[in-house]
Amino acid sequence: MPELPEVESACRGIAPHLVGRTIAQVVVRRRRLRLPIPRALDAALPGSRVRSVSRRAKYLLIGTEAGTALVHLGMSGSLRVLPATHAPGKHDHWDLVLDDGRALRLNDPRRFGVLLWTTGDALAHPLLARLGPEPLERDAAALAAHLAGRARGRRGAVKQFLMDQAIVVGVGNIYASEALWQAKVRPGRAAGRVTALEWRAIARGIRSVLERAIAAGGTTLRDFTRPDGEPGYFSIRLAVYDRAGASCRRCRTPIRSKVQGQRATYWCPGCQV
Repeated sequence: MPELPEVESACRGIAPHLVGRTIAQVVVRRRRLRLPIPRALDAALPGSRVRSVSRRAKYLLIGTEAGTALVHLGMSGSLRVLPATHAPGKHDHWDLVLDDGRALRLNDPRRFGVLLWTTGDALAHPLLARLGPEPLERDAAALAAHLAGRARGRRGAVKQFLMDQAIVVGVGNIYASEALWQAKVRPGRAAGRVTALEWRAIARGIRSVLERAIAAGGTTLRDFTRPDGEPGYFSIRLAVYDRAGASCRRCRTPIRSKVQGQRATYWCPGCQV
């Protein structure tokens, strides 16, 4: 599933090709994705110049003179900038055709993506208004204080707490496991029992793993203009995730795994307490 670093990579990859261009046409091949594509978008976007491409959580915001398109990649979506005349594939569901003859195209085999439209404040949209803060927009100390405050008295596991997008955005399953390993905190510990010192370590871990993932994604941004290319996401050296039975990179204890909140969790029983 595309997570914050993948979506940030997509944002950086497509922005240079969209900003300043005018949308000439909207082509919708399948209107019913996870949410129906509103017909108002088809009428409003053509003739409108793209002013910005930004990210909020896992949503891409394409700001135009007429309003803002909200794009979510769902579980399997990817974006390409390619000639509008390039024949669409089976899972190519929509194009935003630009005035230079190219198009931003969504490919989404599982059809869980989203393309929505608003003429108001995009950040006040119901899908965005209740999201937590961006972890990379606060320094580690401020992020730690926020997490500690929200965790006070909570009995639920700290890993599930970190993955709650109303608490903080972008800490997906992989990143939660990796950040907790960096902080030496066991993922099943109650969030309310994590100390202030540990929250600072967790905050540093979150920022570290996200920054490394985004930096790695930045090396393949050219792939966003290759019709047959891979999404151009990232590969980083993981400490615990998907390494059950392998030795901990810190203490050599075998990594364990279990299902936690319907997601695979990985941790080291030797150095995470």
